[in-house]
Amino acid sequence: MSLSLPADPLSARSLTGVLPQLLGSMTGTPGWFPEARSAIVVMVDGLGRANLSARAGHARFLTTRMAKKDAARTVFPSTTASALTSLLTGESPGIHGIVGYSVRVPGAGRAVNQLQGWETDGLDPESWQRSEPLLAREAAAGRPCFVVSKPSYAATGFTRAIQRGATFVGVTAPAERLSEAARIAARHPGALIYVYLSEMDATGHTYGWESDRWLSKLETLDGDVQRFDEALQNGVGAVLTADHGMIDVPAHRQVLLGADDPLLTDVAVIAGEPRMLHLYAAEGGADGVLERWRVAEGERAWVMSRDEAISAGLFGPDVALDVAPRIGDVLVAARSGVAYYDDRVADKRPQRMIGQHGSLTDQERIVPLIRLGAFAR
Repeated sequence: MSLSLPADPLSARSLTGVLPQLLGSMTGTPGWFPEARSAIVVMVDGLGRANLSARAGHARFLTTRMAKKDAARTVFPSTTASALTSLLTGESPGIHGIVGYSVRVPGAGRAVNQLQGWETDGLDPESWQRSEPLLAREAAAGRPCFVVSKPSYAATGFTRAIQRGATFVGVTAPAERLSEAARIAARHPGALIYVYLSEMDATGHTYGWESDRWLSKLETLDGDVQRFDEALQNGVGAVLTADHGMIDVPAHRQVLLGADDPLLTDVAVIAGEPRMLHLYAAEGGADGVLERWRVAEGERAWVMSRDEAISAGLFGPDVALDVAPRIGDVLVAARSGVAYYDDRVADKRPQRMIGQHGSLTDQERIVPLIRLGAFAR
């Protein structure tokens, strides 16, 4: 059947291509970006292009620098674990294997958290994530590679999975992270530097991207990035992008799945996240789960089988044989402003979250690709 999936803007480039293109700018094969002496990628978690454009008056530096063509398409699901892995490996989720926020381990009856659960869920960072990080490859070849991020992320399993090989520099304040990246680039010609800013995403999840608190964070970010741009000298190029955008889902738009909900018939495990569920069916139950969800939720969600999603290329042009079983038997990707929660679980804290992402809408999948420093001159 035709899934009638949304078409990506013609000008949107793939997030998986950003680091290879930055490397090309330093090796005499410029493409998206002109030649540069060193290159920095600034990852602003949660800053969708539509979110930024809607608040242009509060981010005049960023939006003035963002031309119509300065857009990228993040991966599916549009979630941090999948997107950051794709950015830092140059591969799609179907190859690197991080196909959602949480997934079921093939052959097991449990879901594992692929962003925060590496230690608690027993995932091996060097085998569960299947692709070599570009930072590791480049560092082994002699290129200075650095990660500038929160100190608390230094030794996590997710950091090892996607950032190993680079020198980790822990800096608490976002503005100082940017300043430190500029200093590193000035001291290390040929360096590839990754800067991670998580603050916009955290504020959006808690208060919503339409809140005054999110707006205040955006205004601060705009000033911080302008000062960062002014500090880039001697052929240092930078690009600012994001892993996903955000949609606000207030409590009255939540779809709560209770113990007697017929939609849970033959559903053995629920994983993913509220706007993009991976549903794993009991043996022999996948067709029934697909039909029930399609009838009940087809108007406000894209409901598809694993095979349909793979055939549509949602996880990339290729899906490895050992990655396919990680994908749910049935996928439910919200198309309207709703979020799905398993209300049977005791921990209701996730239901307090306002800002959401994970699905296929443009607001979640199209992110900025803003040129700074030598890339903008």
